[in-house]
Amino acid sequence: MSQLSPKQQEIRLREQRILDIARPIVVQHGYHGLSMDRIAAEGEYSKGTVYNHFSCKEEVIVALAIQTVARRVEMFKQAAQFKGCSRYRMMAIGQAAEKFVRDFPDFFMLEQIIQLPSVREKISEKRQNAIDNCEVQCMTIVTGVVRDAIAAEDLVLPDGFTPEKLVFGLWALTSGGFAIALATNSTPGALEHLGLDDPFQLVYDHTSALLDGYQWQPAAATYDHAAVIKTIHQQVFGDE
Repeated sequence: MSQLSPKQQEIRLREQRILDIARPIVVQHGYHGLSMDRIAAEGEYSKGTVYNHFSCKEEVIVALAIQTVARRVEMFKQAAQFKGCSRYRMMAIGQAAEKFVRDFPDFFMLEQIIQLPSVREKISEKRQNAIDNCEVQCMTIVTGVVRDAIAAEDLVLPDGFTPEKLVFGLWALTSGGFAIALATNSTPGALEHLGLDDPFQLVYDHTSALLDGYQWQPAAATYDHAAVIKTIHQQVFGDE
């Protein structure tokens, strides 16, 4: 790979600084709190300089999301390598997904926004492909664990039901559950009137029940969940 010229290095560093300025704005004020004017003012740049790197604030947000979601890909890779049976490896990925949401709640919510047609139409094809590729990588990692479970005879799917379809169910359940958890997290007692006090735990309980429904072995009733989760965090996230 050819080395960057001094001019190219300067451009790359300036682009990263713009993102470094934008990230805390997004975290503190959300999508609507970010503007190109605000980035220019806080970075002491001309608006033209900012627009030379990003055509609109949606491009900035997607560039930030790409950096953040790339972290989730790495967390999923680590989790998939957990030394245990296939079901425990899937549990490890579930713990990675929850940790990502807890570590990057604002960017998890922004992921929902950048899927809106009104936002995507403003994003370059290159960045659309980059964010989509991150999702594909996550899907591929999780599907790989399902295929390993089938190969190990821990799991037998119904005829015509593919690993991708199972992963879609897990994706839909966790994504929706985590979105509800974050939306209500800032409002104490928001779910208590429904008898619900820990939405993150409920996401775990429902995914576990889903895997039991497909008879993915070992069944949930046969192992100590807390002990397995403790081991997962020690082995997969112990250095954090």
